[in-house]
Amino acid sequence: MRAIHVEEFLTLAISKPQFSGLQILWSNGSGKILIISQRRYWREIHRVHGITLSYKQAWRGKERIMAAMRGSFEEGYRLLPQYCEQVKRANPGSIASVYGNPADNCFQRLFISFQASIYGFLNACRPLLGLDRTFLKSKYLRTLLLATGFDGDGALFPLAFGVVDEENDDNWMWFLSELHNLLEINTENMPRLTILSDRQKGIVDGVEANFPTAFHGFCMRHLSESFRKEFNNTMLVNLLWEAAHALTVIEFEAKILEIEEISQDAAYWIRRIPPRLWATAYFEGTRFGHLTANIVESLNTWILEASGLPIIQMMECIRRQLMTWFNERRETSMQWTSILVPSAERRVAEALERARTYQVLRANEDEFEVISHEGTNIVDIRNRCCLCRGWQLYGLPCAHAVAALLSCRQNVHRVTESCFTVATYRKTYSQTIHPIPDKSLWKELSEGDPNAHRAVEVIINPPKSLRPPGRPRKKRVRAEDRGRVKRVVHCSRCNQTGHFRTTCAAPI
Repeated sequence: MRAIHVEEFLTLAISKPQFSGLQILWSNGSGKILIISQRRYWREIHRVHGITLSYKQAWRGKERIMAAMRGSFEEGYRLLPQYCEQVKRANPGSIASVYGNPADNCFQRLFISFQASIYGFLNACRPLLGLDRTFLKSKYLRTLLLATGFDGDGALFPLAFGVVDEENDDNWMWFLSELHNLLEINTENMPRLTILSDRQKGIVDGVEANFPTAFHGFCMRHLSESFRKEFNNTMLVNLLWEAAHALTVIEFEAKILEIEEISQDAAYWIRRIPPRLWATAYFEGTRFGHLTANIVESLNTWILEASGLPIIQMMECIRRQLMTWFNERRETSMQWTSILVPSAERRVAEALERARTYQVLRANEDEFEVISHEGTNIVDIRNRCCLCRGWQLYGLPCAHAVAALLSCRQNVHRVTESCFTVATYRKTYSQTIHPIPDKSLWKELSEGDPNAHRAVEVIINPPKSLRPPGRPRKKRVRAEDRGRVKRVVHCSRCNQTGHFRTTCAAPI
């Protein structure tokens, strides 16, 4: 038996067919770097080659070869100033800034927002932003901060990304300040935003300082997660969501009373949180039906792939995903022949179906009384409002409004918010996110550019905080699964817990 150098092992793992089932950790198109992830493969290497290989050896070898193929983490930080210049060169109007600690030039912050995203958000998206963060799984401790809008069809529309050395109040204040500057310099009348987050102290202070007129509400996913951890009752959680969705104060209070009948403690827990921060019936901003801003879970697949890469490769993975999304959504929308985007068309069609059974009485040219089996509602088509509040809150006419509009032969599709139209949707993705040249060309492309020369002179060192040793979690735990009690399995043969009948080892 002999020890093996990690590079030699990886060469064997790539070339030998008996190791084809190993977990793929990196691929560059010409070959794959593999590493053992299950005990049976360790035994197979020992059986075939008589080789002992420790996990630490394999890990070091993977790190060395991956650094040779894609660059080291340290090189990524050193090249960040040049990368930011290339982002702005390839995508004029974009914002890309990197900041180091003045004392030692160690990395502190990176902010990137592409011009195509800025244009789409300001000119075509709903004035609604979600804030979230995710911890990155690279060699150095870092956190990715995200600000994301929503397009007319309800899909996430990433606006800005911030990478910081750690999540704290100062870094959230900085990120929101950069976000404010981004919006302020690109529009004369910055829209009165609605912002959704988990409302931790740093975000609350940052929003108040930079967006004092914005409506800042709870992301219901975070709120329901805390509620589930406290009470662990599915029925109570469902009632909490129903209360959040209730359009009127009467409907909201009815749901809270249902919760109180089940648990007075749960009702007290809910009433301690001002409903104006989370309940649709009380919230003053316009959320267009969005109650959550759980961005990271929605973007989990590709964010997870990017989170373990060096910082430039991670940002390039994000940029490529955005570039692909913009192109795909732009091409898809060119095939739509309707006035409204598909999701809005479906909602209007459902409202049309319900409206056919309603009785409409006209008071004047603008005011209508609509009678249904649910009760009576008053519709004002001039001010685009209904007593049920559906039209005002969602931006699309409710069934009562549709009935009133049909009675006076008005086009239902023409009284929706402009963000739901196909024309506006196409405007959202009308700009292009352009590719960034390979780093081998940066020096050549930057010749004669004084800004690029200044970027070369700036030195950014890696953060001082290294990730603790050990394998990082690869699968994000969904918010709804946190705190969930695991099911106890029971054997019907021996009446013991912890296994099933098919795996029972008790003597017959």
